[in-house]
Amino acid sequence: AGPCSAESEEQVLRTALEIKETNKVHIFRSGIWKPRTRPNSFEGVGEKGLPWLQKVKSEIGLPTAIEVANSSHVELALKYNIDILWIGARTTASPFAIQEIADALQGVNIPLMIKNPVNAELPLWIGAFERFQIAGLKNLVAIHRGFSGLENHIYRNIPMWHLPMELKQTFPNIPIICDPSHIAGKSDLVQKVCQLALDFAMDGLMIETHHDPSI
Repeated sequence: AGPCSAESEEQVLRTALEIKETNKVHIFRSGIWKPRTRPNSFEGVGEKGLPWLQKVKSEIGLPTAIEVANSSHVELALKYNIDILWIGARTTASPFAIQEIADALQGVNIPLMIKNPVNAELPLWIGAFERFQIAGLKNLVAIHRGFSGLENHIYRNIPMWHLPMELKQTFPNIPIICDPSHIAGKSDLVQKVCQLALDFAMDGLMIETHHDPSI
């Protein structure tokens, strides 16, 4: 669990401390780079936020996870000893981007989590895992965050629970966790999605968390 985006050192450390005190969270996640649809939107604090995550690990005792979208992100994440990397939905949809990251991680022993692509294209998700397996990565995890849809729906992203189940048939030994925040889109729906994920026997949850959600 952790904030969608790292905003300040105070916000990161305060959120991490409150998460730690629950005794229910094992990894601190935070967005450092944020891929946005249009320019001039907040695209994350970038490298200056990585020392904040170092403090989360050294002072609060939680391993850290961030999203990477290119080889430069990978290089910086490794430089600052980030423990776990994840691939976002937009990046999963781009085989060229996936291959660039796979090349950057060649021979690196680090856990990697891969979100499903934005659209419901299971072969893209499978292909991403295959590229990282070819690069030699052993500790891979799938993240189910739902799929974009044009029709009105109760959720921000449609779960399509059958697709992660189909992924499991292709990769039976790869754990699948759920990102209920991206599926729900509203805080009051997160608990329901969490329960559904557990009903589908998923292996864990990645929940966006903030010390003051109202802001």
